Amino acid sequence: MTYISIKEYLNSERQNSNKNEYYKGEVFAMGGTSLPHNIIFKNTFVSLGTRLKNKNCQPFGSDLRIHIPGNSLFTYPDISIICGKPETADDKFDTVTNPSVIIEILSETTRNYGKGGKFTLYREIDTLQEYILIDSESVRVEKFKKNDDQSWQLNEYKNPSDTFRIETINEDFLLHEIYAGLDIK
Repeated sequence: MTYISIKEYLNSERQNSNKNEYYKGEVFAMGGTSLPHNIIFKNTFVSLGTRLKNKNCQPFGSDLRIHIPGNSLFTYPDISIICGKPETADDKFDTVTNPSVIIEILSETTRNYGKGGKFTLYREIDTLQEYILIDSESVRVEKFKKNDDQSWQLNEYKNPSDTFRIETINEDFLLHEIYAGLDIK
């Protein structure tokens, strides 16, 4: 294994169009996404953008890099919501450190990492209040919310008629709207 410094990683990311994650000196290529993933992203992101227009919180897509200084992770969540002023990692303004909500759209290949190791790393973000996993292969949303005692509470939603609330932004979402245009059970 060749160790890559954070400086080398950022220089490479800023010069190339491919996105890679970075963790403790290792670089991991990010794969492409499926049509269901893209439809779920569009449905969710458009709804967030409409609801948060002219508010204190803003949604960002996977082109915005997130850095967690405490564990060295640089990653590109599918959707992040930042409340208040974005805090950037440096003067390039392309990496932020203060997401309030992270939403990941899971596939068969990303499911275990999204639910396990990645969530463990994300929990080191002081500003993170909610972590939402949307399955792209079945109707299933898992919402983790940070409690006052810093523990995380899981709520699951599996029926198209279910509604879940992103409490950080005080908005409700219907599963059938997130999955609109897909024939997923």
